[in-house]
Amino acid sequence: MTSARTLVGRIARHAGSILIGQIAVIGYAVADTVMTGRHNSSDLAALAIGSAVYISVYIALTGVVQALIPVVGHHHGAGNPEGVRRSFQQGAWLAAAVALPGMALLLFPEPLLALVKTEAEIIERVRAYLFWLAWALPAGLLFRVYAGLNQGLSRPLMVTLLQLMALALKVPLNAWLIFGGAGVPALGVAGCALATLIVQWSLATVAMTMLTRHALYRPLRLFSDWQGPRWAQQRELLRLGLPSGAALFFEVTGFALMAVFIARLGTTPLGAHQIAANVASVIYMLPLSIGIATGALASQSLGAGDRRQARRVCQQGLALALGLIALLSVVLVFTRGTLAEAYSKDTAVQAMAAHLLLIVAVSQLVDATQCVASFALRAYRVALLPAISYAVGLWGVGLAGGYWLAFQSPAGWPNALGGAAAFWFANGVALLLVCALLLALLQRVSAVLPRTAVSASP
Repeated sequence: MTSARTLVGRIARHAGSILIGQIAVIGYAVADTVMTGRHNSSDLAALAIGSAVYISVYIALTGVVQALIPVVGHHHGAGNPEGVRRSFQQGAWLAAAVALPGMALLLFPEPLLALVKTEAEIIERVRAYLFWLAWALPAGLLFRVYAGLNQGLSRPLMVTLLQLMALALKVPLNAWLIFGGAGVPALGVAGCALATLIVQWSLATVAMTMLTRHALYRPLRLFSDWQGPRWAQQRELLRLGLPSGAALFFEVTGFALMAVFIARLGTTPLGAHQIAANVASVIYMLPLSIGIATGALASQSLGAGDRRQARRVCQQGLALALGLIALLSVVLVFTRGTLAEAYSKDTAVQAMAAHLLLIVAVSQLVDATQCVASFALRAYRVALLPAISYAVGLWGVGLAGGYWLAFQSPAGWPNALGGAAAFWFANGVALLLVCALLLALLQRVSAVLPRTAVSASP
């Protein structure tokens, strides 16, 4: 029996590598927000709307592709390299297939932008931003296949190194294309999207080259006897990937659609919301990394037939995430004003952002718990019920409740929880409800689900 300290150490090492890479990825968004905010407020408002649309599409499709992590983990734990190879190949086909509808949504976003009631100038900037990101999407999903393979094999460091290199390329490209120079005009918010396009295709090219040439991957023979799409294997990925992608879609759009409705409150609330969302995204990388590591290690234990070990991995992952996020929340409470000043020169935006960050600090505790629980459930092939809970909770309670409190608040409702803050408050309540359901579900399936039913998806 592996000791609790050893399990925590394994999860922490795995999650640590993922975290560094995830911080590098979120560094894209931080660089975009800070640089466009310094460029002008209109670009920052366009970024808030455009990134809400793009992230909703990208994260949902990433969730589908991330089904590769537990599937590869199971094959790896069972000592089945042939299963790893076939899963990788089918994952690549899946990424190519889901990229097409995603590109269509980004190239023709009018139905989504019709929900936004803001200046025509800002909408035009959003369209330019989404145009470049549409062509970056296939490369981004292809890299997620590479990442899913490595995370399922407990080799996240390979992914992290490439993500750090990508960030080193992204920052100077952003500065050049947003502000202009060397014969290139200032492109504003469209410039950060163009920089992402260049970075994503560079990243995907390097990743695929490594899979074909690096000695670490040779025993897997990933590209030998390449197969076309196989329905049996695609069904295995889709059975887990579609509800997982839907869950991530509802989770992300629960936040992202806030920007669409907060835009109706004006540029200042929208800018403050963008800052709060950006900081929350950075903090979220910690439980996300622990969740990915927990799910991968639990999948390997299940693949090896050790259900007791899988349960203990889930328990230690939850404890680790909750303890660390509690410390970060305390730090955020005392530094929120300084953070707001770093993002914007507008004092009104700073004051409102500092207030929203206080709500963020509290809600991160339940957000971290539900995140790790959701990844742990995927190790048990449980994805449909969590997706339903996200839909009902984050849209029904969070988004609809936030809209009601922001625009039709009852008499006596405190001003401190009105406007943009109403959306963040309602979202926190929704996360609490989702968290309670996922923990109960995880307790049930990890304790009593028969071994023969591990491959089933309720």
